Amino acid sequence: MPWSAAFDDPIPLSNGRRLRTLQEAADHIMKLPEDAQHASHWQTAIETLINAAETGGGWMMFARIAMLRALNADARRK
Repeated sequence: MPWSAAFDDPIPLSNGRRLRTLQEAADHIMKLPEDAQHASHWQTAIETLINAAETGGGWMMFARIAMLRALNADARRK
């Protein structure tokens, strides 16, 4: 599945933007500070994004869930 594959439902961000594709989600993570990228919740999100890009199928749903969980984990820390 290509990195341009879209999530069934876009992932909302706190600034009103939405992540619509695997690539947009990956780009979002890459813009985080390096120490944040190494947090376990973001590492899980990265792994599921890669699995979704490589295999597709149910991994798209897992990637979306992992992104939402990582975003929520960061929101709780603020």
